[in-house]
Amino acid sequence: MNIRLTINGKAMAATLIDSGTTHDFISLLPLTLTMNDLFEREKFAHLPRAISTEGKRTHAYEVGDIAYWAPGPDVAVFYRHDGQKIPTPASSLSAR
Repeated sequence: MNIRLTINGKAMAATLIDSGTTHDFISLLPLTLTMNDLFEREKFAHLPRAISTEGKRTHAYEVGDIAYWAPGPDVAVFYRHDGQKIPTPASSLSAR
């Protein structure tokens, strides 16, 4: 599944994996979020509601990955790799 993200007026494409988490996330679109910085590696925002956690769980990430953090409920976009792992429970939304 392909979506378009617009950040500070700059559009970019993202490819999402096919999962229950992704389908539920897509049901929220279009969506405007205020992103906050976390650990100088990711931008995250609170979603308006919790979404499915049926997606692939992950502890690893690459720059450009999008992940769902159920306790938030938050979505994160990773922009820098710091060698740390993502704590449980994060579900991957993006495809590599």
